[in-house]
Amino acid sequence: MSTILYIILALIVLIPLYGIILYNRLVRSRNMVEEGWSGIDVQIKRRADLIPNLVETVQGYADHEKGVLEEVTQARAAATTASGVEDTGKAENMVTSALRHLFAVAEAYPDLKADDNFRELQTQLAEIEDDLQKSRRYYNGSVRDLNTKVELFPSNIVASQFGFQQAVYFELDDGDSREAPKIDFDG
Repeated sequence: MSTILYIILALIVLIPLYGIILYNRLVRSRNMVEEGWSGIDVQIKRRADLIPNLVETVQGYADHEKGVLEEVTQARAAATTASGVEDTGKAENMVTSALRHLFAVAEAYPDLKADDNFRELQTQLAEIEDDLQKSRRYYNGSVRDLNTKVELFPSNIVASQFGFQQAVYFELDDGDSREAPKIDFDG
């Protein structure tokens, strides 16, 4: 009789303890997703801060390329006001496309390509794009881990009880946007 009582007491203690462990793992995963998104947000802001300098430098050489400069400016504005993963992904596609057009215009101006300020801005942009790509990978890895925990048994029971939901991956829409803008350092 006492053995059965000990087993019942052990289950009464171990089941809630296991639930607490699962809950804490879900919280940790959710926090990692939020941290990952914060990293993406920082890189997007760094790039947005760089874009006006880039536009101003190009404008000094290519005044008649107003359409491209306006496209970059509008894309930057959309990126800075976007909220949520899906809207930010769309805005990022716009920024990447606009920057591609800007660098294509720069190709037509040898003096611009040789400008030290422009080259420095290109270097900074390349670094930011690399950091942004790393942040995307970290975020998406964290999303994968959280989503797995939200779906797998028995953590899915704890997740549903405490309102944990799957997170959205930060994906780019088209194949061209999956690559960083090409930056040519060969004057």
